[in-house]
Amino acid sequence: MIAQSLQDLPDKIRAWAQELGFEQAGIADCDLADAEQRLKAWLDRGYQGDMDFMAAHGTRRTRPAELVAGTRRVISVRMNYMPENAKSPQAVLDDSDSAYVARYAVGRDYHKVLRNRLEKLARRIGQVAGDYGYRVFTDSAPVMEVELARKAGLGWRGKHTLLLNRAAGSWFFLGEIYTDLDLPVDQPEQEHCGSCTRCIDICPTGAIVAPYELDARRCISYLTIEHKGSIPVELRPQIGNRIYGCDDCQLVCPWNRFAQKSTLPDFDVRHRLDSSELVDLFAWDAQTFDRNTQGSAIRRIGHERWLRNIACALGNAQSSPYILAALKARADHPSELVREHVAWAIEQHERSGINDGAS
Repeated sequence: MIAQSLQDLPDKIRAWAQELGFEQAGIADCDLADAEQRLKAWLDRGYQGDMDFMAAHGTRRTRPAELVAGTRRVISVRMNYMPENAKSPQAVLDDSDSAYVARYAVGRDYHKVLRNRLEKLARRIGQVAGDYGYRVFTDSAPVMEVELARKAGLGWRGKHTLLLNRAAGSWFFLGEIYTDLDLPVDQPEQEHCGSCTRCIDICPTGAIVAPYELDARRCISYLTIEHKGSIPVELRPQIGNRIYGCDDCQLVCPWNRFAQKSTLPDFDVRHRLDSSELVDLFAWDAQTFDRNTQGSAIRRIGHERWLRNIACALGNAQSSPYILAALKARADHPSELVREHVAWAIEQHERSGINDGAS
């Protein structure tokens, strides 16, 4: 392939990406030396909790050519996910009887949506570039997604550690194509957070311990999704009614005034997960959970952790005989993990003097 064709290819890639439903695409080099040092410091502090995979791959996470031999460039893309038809996140958070699910997870599993479209984009590139080496990723391998997107000019890293874009806020997914094509790279965007600390101030559990520094062990997204064991007792009250993930730091970010809704039906709300009652979701048995989370990112936590999370949220709900009866119906659940959280939740309500026989 002649050099001039490589110079022209990035514009074609950006156009093809938009045709496939991505809002933006950019190209980054593979120099992540600074990010590698920051990652090492983060791991040394133990902030990854029991996410052992964050350290398991050594330098392959920060050196793309070690993960995929021959990689010279990374094509980074973003795709909006906020559903057009979702109930107001704040309205759900303000109703302690309702279940809050992070807005990225109320529709179809984003891994499948982005991966399929990235493969189509990669094949489209091959029609012009000829035979070339590539591999696509969507939060599915040791990839420094935010750092690569930053280097590709898709935005800057906010103080909550997520990527921010002046025209789109942060309600979007990221995906990558590792390639051996020596493409021209884009320039990173300057940071625009200024002195704002709203994301730090709003975090329910104080997980954002400093600007750009997240202690995952305190993060509600980590506790309700990645963490497999018991949720620390001292953090349970702060979880509120959040049963899968947390969006608080995004909800208060001024840049999300410019966020755009998704135009893809894939991310439309399924099974009323944007506004369901906690008690209704707590009633799902394992078969119902599997059926209703088929094709959803939620399915990865399994039914046991689903009940653990909802039991915790029910313990934080407004006391009522209705809620206490639902909890007591699960008091003898086969899982010790579920029983522990149910017992804690029952105790919260019994302290208020509520009993399931009250009128």
